[in-house]
Formats: sequence, C-alpha cells, structure tokens
Amino acid sequence: MLRTAALLILLVPAVAAQTWTEADTEAVTGNLLTLTFAPDLGALAEGEREAVAHLLAAGQILQELYEEQVHPDASEVRFHLDPESDEALLFRLFKGPVGTTADNRRVAFAERARPPSPERGVYPQGITAEEVEAYLAAHPEHRDDLLALRTVVRRAAPDEIARDRQTLEDHPSLAALHPRFTARLAALAERPDATALYAAPYAVAYADRVMVVRHHLLSAARAVEETDRDFAAYLRLRATDLLTGNYEGGDAAWVAGEFQNLNAQIGSYETYDDALFGVKAFYGLSLLARDEARSAELAAALTDIQDLEDRLPYERHKRVRSQIPVGVYNVIADFGQARGTNTATILPNEADHARKYGRTILLRYNVLTDPELFAGAKARFCAGVLPQHCDDLTLQGNFQRTLWHEVGHYLGVDRTEDGRALGPALQRSADLLEEMKSDLVSLFVAERLHETGYYTDEALRSVYASGILRVLQTVRPRREQAYQTMQLMQWNYFLEAGLLSLDASTGRLAIDYSRYHDTAESLLREVLAVQSAGDPERAEAFVERYTTWDDDLHGRVAAALAEAPAAGYRLVRYRALGE
Repeated sequence: MLRTAALLILLVPAVAAQTWTEADTEAVTGNLLTLTFAPDLGALAEGEREAVAHLLAAGQILQELYEEQVHPDASEVRFHLDPESDEALLFRLFKGPVGTTADNRRVAFAERARPPSPERGVYPQGITAEEVEAYLAAHPEHRDDLLALRTVVRRAAPDEIARDRQTLEDHPSLAALHPRFTARLAALAERPDATALYAAPYAVAYADRVMVVRHHLLSAARAVEETDRDFAAYLRLRATDLLTGNYEGGDAAWVAGEFQNLNAQIGSYETYDDALFGVKAFYGLSLLARDEARSAELAAALTDIQDLEDRLPYERHKRVRSQIPVGVYNVIADFGQARGTNTATILPNEADHARKYGRTILLRYNVLTDPELFAGAKARFCAGVLPQHCDDLTLQGNFQRTLWHEVGHYLGVDRTEDGRALGPALQRSADLLEEMKSDLVSLFVAERLHETGYYTDEALRSVYASGILRVLQTVRPRREQAYQTMQLMQWNYFLEAGLLSLDASTGRLAIDYSRYHDTAESLLREVLAVQSAGDPERAEAFVERYTTWDDDLHGRVAAALAEAPAAGYRLVRYRALGE
C-alpha cells in the first residue's frame, strides 16, 4: 500500500453542473508549493546511470498510461497542450485533465475533456456498477476476469473485438501468454453480443507501449548485470510480468533481493483510482536511490514483529516474518500513480505473494524530511489543537508513525474468515479499511514500543500527535476518497471516545492522551472484525456511521486549518528529468 502525505485540499460530494473557471486556476496557482527532488547520484557507477536513464524513459511511458487509465480523454488533451499554458501546469499537477478546485469540487479543466466519472478509463464509458453486477449475476464464470486487478473491461462491440484480435495478431507472444483471452475473443467474434462484457489484459489493452517499457527494463537489467545482479534479475522478471499480468516472479525477486544503490517500484499495484469497484490497479513507477546508512540503522530496530501481531485485538493471528525488508531511499523520480509527495510504500499487496515472500517497505526520506512539507504540517496541527499541544508534534514522530503505518499493512487481517481476498470481498471499502487498519496499528503498537524502550516518553507523545494530525480535515471528503474518508472516521471515533474534544471558546481541539491507547485498540478491533467478515454491506454501514460532519464542530476546526500558512497544492519536479 502507498502511504501519501495528504493534501490540504480534499473533496466534497458532487454537485450538479461543474465548470472550471479562471478563478479556480488562480486559486490553485496562488496556493501552490513547488518542490524539486534532486538526490546526489554522483556515487552511481556508469552502468547504474545507464539503468537510471532507461527507467526514467519507462516511467515517462507509464505516466502517460496512468493518465489515460484515469481519464479517457487524457491523450487527446495532452496532445493539444501548450507547454507554457496554465492548462499544462494543471495537467501536470493533477496528472490528467480533471482537477480539484479550492472549494473541493472535482472538475474537468480542459475543454476537450468530459466530466469525471467513476468508470475512469478502465470500464466502458457510461456503465454503472449495477449493470456490471447484473451481468456478473447472469455470467458468474466471467467474474474473476472482469474484476481482475489488471484488466480493462470492454463491451463486446465488433470494433472492440476486432481491435484486440488485431493486437494479438501483431504481438503473437501475447496470444501465447493469454490463451483464455484469445479463446474468449474468438468465441465473441463468432457470436456477437452487444450486451456482453469481456476483460482485456493490460498487456493487450496497452500493448505497443508496454512492449517499449519492457525493452527499457531489459536494457536497464543489462546495464547493471555486473554490479547488481539481484536488481537486474528483478528488472528482467518484471519485464515479463508486464506481459503476463501476473507479478509473482518479479514480486519474489523484489522482496528477497539484496539491491545495491537503486530500487524501483514498477507496474500497477494500487487501486485507489478505481471509483466503480475499487479493484483495478493503475500504473506507476518510482525510482529510488538507497540511503545505506539509514537503511541499516532502521532494519536493526525492527525486531520482534510477531510479538506485535500476536497483541492485535483479533483472534485469527498469523505467522509473520520478524525481519521485514525495509529501506530508506531518496526519490529520483516518480511517475503515474506514485507521483506526488508519497512518503512510503509497502508492497506487494496481493495476499498470496505477501504470504509466500513477505513484503518490502520503501521509506522516502527526502519527502518525509522535507522542511517545507513538515512546516506546513506543523502549521496545520497547531491551527487545529490547543496551544499546549502544538510542540508535541515533531518530524521524528511523523517519520515513526509513517514507518509503523507501513508495518501495519503487514499485520492483521489479510483475508476474510472464509478465505476470500479483501479487495473483491469488500470492493470499494477495501482500500479504506486497509488504510485505517494500518493507521490504527501504528498507534496501537506505540505503547508496546514505549515499554520496550524503542520510544521515549517524548517520542510516544509525538507519534500520538502525528496520529491526530493525520485525521484532521479541512472539508468533508467525498466517499470515493479512501484516505480522507477513513481519516474522518477516525476523527469522529476519537471524538466519541473523548480522546478529542472541542474547546468551545477557541474552536480548537483538546487531546486527552490518557485515552489514546484504549481508543486506538477499540477502533482497531472493529476494523479487523469488519475486514474478517468480508461483508460489503456491513462495511458500508460502518463507513456511514462514522462519516458524519457537523459544521459547528468539524467546520470550525476545518476553517482554522484552512487559515494555516500551508500550501494547499503541491507540484513535484525532478532534477533527473531536467526539471
């Protein structure tokens, strides 16, 4: 899962006609923080520098694919952009032709782009979840393919079928790798059915560009073969994974490999952008330079993870690896779904891969410790809480909470009680609940880490303060936003439990730290129970219960947060790309 430094700007429920105005553009450009990541790459060997060039080229392609997955008009808009225009700036900032206004509406800012819709570019335009579910009820044999992680859902129209069959003819290797899909197309061609749906593997849907990405990965692997054999093996396997859609080989090499100076998250993992079912992964690439000294120090501190798993408030405890591959890195460049101010990653997400090979944690040091980002975070925290709490938040506390959030993804429920994967079982609530579980694990284990001496008294309080900063919202989020919705849920639960209370005279929040551990444990128990049950209706009822918004309470705090001297939008540039 991807841990993201949350933007100040959030989203609210959709309203009728949505139009982007010049005032919206001015509100964005006037409240924009531009960051440039430029880690020192001088120690890289010649082959590593060559590999970086190939991986950057692959990332540029995956950036375009991501934009097109998110919006069907992205390619058309991109083609007509004036590089010096405000529209080009907005396109870069929002990774496509749809932006978030200062009052938190999601609106298409480009004239050539239709309004945003939940089907994005990975389901047929205009289709509804109800229509898909009705089709699956009549054709349950197609459920796994249509709701697979890495397929584009299409209507079985003659032109769609013909296009995909031509792709298979142009790329016979894809036909060989996807025999079931090839057979499905042949059957549809013989008996056309305009009401039918079918699932095209990403490798087929984006064949030409995926093949170019594969070439760059193989070229990067050759460049580091002599200096970093494990990294080269991972790149070769991931090049094949992109064609098959099965990432097991690359994931195993990624988690178990001992890389030297470089690392890279490559492919489609995260499902946050799927607003229809929450099951489709979107492309991204993150190229990272390893900080060896900080990585070694951190790895030594992560010892008995099994003890923490056994303490979690649920019954079906599992065996976990006590030594988690964890590294501290500096971002060279991010692309697609990974682009922005992402602070940390733990992958792979697929439960079977994690069970067999473990997971890897990538902490992005130059994001986590950026002074401008932390100053903005501290300003928001101080605006939302009483003055006596302001200095509780420190940069190190934020770092540690982020680290243990990622460890939290490794712990707790990873399948329903009856053995189903959480994504298909809980659908659009799956990501939300997984992120909330991990937030709460980071807070729940803090007491035990304090008992063992890992945290000082001051460090414990700082981690707890970071947990409060995490939940504060400037406006009511839209339901489709996994992160902000689960943060609002925590805020409401913390209020209900008395951990937080509104000081009526100041409109700021008081924190009762004595209630912290018990409150985190209680909410974590509920989240783990909902995940275990795997009932999407129960999950939705749970979400609805804790996403209330009171203007006299939430609104007062939100207004104070909005006045804090912190940028609402963040644009990241990368020196490695010549920016």
